[in-house]
Amino acid sequence: MSEFFGFTITGLAIASILAIGASGLVLTYTTTGVFNFAHGAIGMLGAFSYWQLRFGWNVPAPLAFVLVLFVIAPLFGCLLEKVIFRSLQGTPDAVRLVVTVSLLFALIGVANWIWDPTLSRPSHKFFPGSSFDIGGVKIQPAELISIGAALIVAVVLRLVLYNTRAGVAMRAAVDDRPLAALNGARPDRSAMLAWAIGCSLAMLSGVLYVGPIALDAASISILIVNAYAAAMIGRLRSLPMTFVGALLIGLGSEYWRGYTPQVSDAHWVVYFGKPIVDAIPVIVLFAVLLLLPAGRLRGHGTTRTRETYPVPSWNGALTFAAVVIGGSILAMPLLDRSDTLTFALLLGTAILALSLVPLVGLAGQVSLCQLSLAGIGGVTMANLGRGGSPMGLVWAFIFSAVVGALIALPALRLSGIHLALATAAFAVFMDKWVWGLRDFDLPFTNVTISLFPIGSLAVSRLKIFGFDTDATGKILGLEVSDADRQLLLLAVTFAVLALLVVWIRRGPFGRRLLAMKDSEAACATVGMNLVSTKVAVFAISAGMAGLGGGLIAGIRQSTSPDNWQFQAGLPIFMLGVAGGMGRIGGSLFAGVSFQVLNSMSLWPLLNTRFMGMGGPSGWFRSFGAASPGFMGIGLGRNPNGAVADMREGFEPIMHSKRALWLFAIIETALYVATLTFDSMNGWVLVIGTVLALGLCAQIGLQVGLSRGSLTPKPNPSIEEFGGTRLEWIGIDREVTTTDIALLDDKLGLAPAVLR
Repeated sequence: MSEFFGFTITGLAIASILAIGASGLVLTYTTTGVFNFAHGAIGMLGAFSYWQLRFGWNVPAPLAFVLVLFVIAPLFGCLLEKVIFRSLQGTPDAVRLVVTVSLLFALIGVANWIWDPTLSRPSHKFFPGSSFDIGGVKIQPAELISIGAALIVAVVLRLVLYNTRAGVAMRAAVDDRPLAALNGARPDRSAMLAWAIGCSLAMLSGVLYVGPIALDAASISILIVNAYAAAMIGRLRSLPMTFVGALLIGLGSEYWRGYTPQVSDAHWVVYFGKPIVDAIPVIVLFAVLLLLPAGRLRGHGTTRTRETYPVPSWNGALTFAAVVIGGSILAMPLLDRSDTLTFALLLGTAILALSLVPLVGLAGQVSLCQLSLAGIGGVTMANLGRGGSPMGLVWAFIFSAVVGALIALPALRLSGIHLALATAAFAVFMDKWVWGLRDFDLPFTNVTISLFPIGSLAVSRLKIFGFDTDATGKILGLEVSDADRQLLLLAVTFAVLALLVVWIRRGPFGRRLLAMKDSEAACATVGMNLVSTKVAVFAISAGMAGLGGGLIAGIRQSTSPDNWQFQAGLPIFMLGVAGGMGRIGGSLFAGVSFQVLNSMSLWPLLNTRFMGMGGPSGWFRSFGAASPGFMGIGLGRNPNGAVADMREGFEPIMHSKRALWLFAIIETALYVATLTFDSMNGWVLVIGTVLALGLCAQIGLQVGLSRGSLTPKPNPSIEEFGGTRLEWIGIDREVTTTDIALLDDKLGLAPAVLR
């Protein structure tokens, strides 16, 4: 009995921390409509801030506690709402999701930038060395503090949301923001208050983590995944049910851990004993999502006016494919073996991002498990592609497509954030449990599938049509290394898959996907089969991801669970949306950004230029880890992506023969100089190309304006006046003569005089 009581107290303490974190998540979602994937990272900042105050600067514990929860957290929440989340009104689910995912990575990078991850930070729980003895069980004060904090949070939140004017205004704003404003509410202020409270709850859960686990930015940030299940049990609306969900997860995990038999050889224990404990929260999350009542079919929203993906032309698509293959061939003489393989990995990452274009960009179905599907392809290539057999890639595509079709089954009932959470749960389940399973035999075959028995699997490089990608030799009279062959293979594969995506986009299936994205209700009304459409697009996307995973594993010649972790796949999704998920160019943008921002070769160069700012683990490298997050925050708020802006900026070159010829001459000169002079390297060519594009675009723009073939950009919308929306002029500030003049000009009225 004492053993059961001990497990119960520990489970209640874990459940309390989960409940506090989940309640903050529910609060921000129900009051602002944004599901914050960075909630755990905010809690992580609270944990580090508390450690810095309490153990780094020896501030008394009560004062450190107050400063973190009632000063740092509210101010940080207000800053996030003002700078980032206020601009997300009317954006698609994928854009909101990518901004919060970007914030997650940015905060992890900032934490590693400020607090060196290589240093240990000793800490202890509240009231170390003391305990209470109840019924023969020693109870730590920290456990009681966690339980008490959860009870206080539950009571205070209930009172605030249902018994105060501010709480009612917060709940009304998310139901109907314009209607709430018409009734005298201030939605922006309500949202700011909600984010201030939500960040305080996140940091409270982070502070409670100090002591029980080591301070690691990524680990603490990802722990909030366990709170997603509790939040979903409350259906992201009910705080009492959220606390019930946290209790079920905390107590269930602790009882499972405590009462699992200790027999290591038992088959049941090997597969369903302690190894599955860490996966219990995501199993619960997935089960809850499956049991949720089916929602109404989504109708047309407000996103159409902000998101435009024009139909790509075949001439443009073929030119894009030729540039990818030709650019790869021209880059081969400029790169050493290591850089060539990095370039090949860049294209492999671009294939993974390309697999999201039909699913997310065209169909509007959010998936966060593409890297797990790629892992299935990598494992399949390792097992069934021995000796370089191309059947390994074929089976990688088939197996991943089948799994993708199975994942699509919840998509028949889920959409938006619920679908994103379901795919995230699948990815974490693969990380926590599947990748750790023992070898097994495929049904009805003599084939044994091995899943990382020694931590990694060897992968053979492809041999297809007599072309051995692991050999060296001459092709068309040119000496080509094994790395060059890998690059050529990836370039051709990416180009072919890009053309396949364009074919889908231009065909009837692509039109069905876009119609489903715009309004599922309208599609069902006209008789379109949503079931087959969703299953098909999930299978196509998953198959492409599996193919990319098999090729990436071949480049590395090995694969391990670390290559396919859930958190490692989030930047690919993030940068794909930032680049433009509906365009094939956006996937290439994601691959380039992912590899460049995580490149290790650039930061030592910067470190040597800036006088000892740190070695490979110095400030510049740590800031580089946060760069993808900041890029995602800045670019992710544009539903059309960075590629659309880049295309618009460089389009004048295509309308001016003078600018086009000038760019060709400059680019040829840069390439020849890079080949000729040892002092020049690839970075000079890249930077020179960017500068040449900017120069020639300006020349083309001026020529087009002078000839009348191009027109200047229209003036900004009159909905914004000095940072104030039109409907708030006269309320937030006085009406000025400039406002009147702008309105008169737009409406074509005679100038008015302000009296």
